Amino acid sequence: MRIASLHTYPVKGCHRIDHDVAQVEPWGLAGDRRWAMIDADGVAFTQREHPRLTQLRVRTRPGGLELAAPGLPGLSVDEPVDGPKEFVRVFSGHLPTPARLAESEWSSEFLGAPARLVWQADAGTRPIGGRDPAGGPVSFADGYPMLLANEASLDALNHWLDEPVPMTRFRPNLVIAGADRWAEDDWSARGVRLQIGDVVLRAGPGCPRCVVITTDQETGEKGREPLFALGKHRRFEDGLLFALNIVPEVLGSLRVGDAVTVLD
Repeated sequence: MRIASLHTYPVKGCHRIDHDVAQVEPWGLAGDRRWAMIDADGVAFTQREHPRLTQLRVRTRPGGLELAAPGLPGLSVDEPVDGPKEFVRVFSGHLPTPARLAESEWSSEFLGAPARLVWQADAGTRPIGGRDPAGGPVSFADGYPMLLANEASLDALNHWLDEPVPMTRFRPNLVIAGADRWAEDDWSARGVRLQIGDVVLRAGPGCPRCVVITTDQETGEKGREPLFALGKHRRFEDGLLFALNIVPEVLGSLRVGDAVTVLD
């Protein structure tokens, strides 16, 4: 097995950035989902309600971001180290976590609704899952530090579809090639560890999927697949599962092409 691709999403819900090399931090890949656009109640906007986020292109730079979107001038944003403190919830039922306010005018114009762009200065303060304070650190990702997807499982899913979908629909951080299809189900059940060079990642629960996977990540157009197919073929007690939540245990660098070994 090997790493086929690596991806981050610096602003929650934004278009992906592809990487040849990525650094693993306790709360996920470096720079992944450390920013979010939030509403007046401090709850993050996601593609569930705002598929326009697919059109948000982001470039990272030391100390900040460059934002671009159709119909808007580009915006350069610094990390608001001394910005006003906000308390953010990724979902309304999650615990609030501190962040810093970066700007509001550009974000509101982009989304067509009152919005504020915030930066997570300290990713170590938000617990995995968003509810249990003892859960360990995570960024503004939905629940877990990293998401791993398996190319063979996508091939199996696409066999059930009239029109195949790309892996980008599932917004993974780490894509692997060379595994058996649905191998991640066994990894999750056994809580195995994956070693990639010096990095060790622990398999968590399978990822229950929502309506976001019906959104074309290039155009923002929505349909009903592949969620409908997952409902027929991948329905479990925990939801309609595709891909695997993972937690870093030993940190380091990942590179496309690196070998992946299952540690029993």
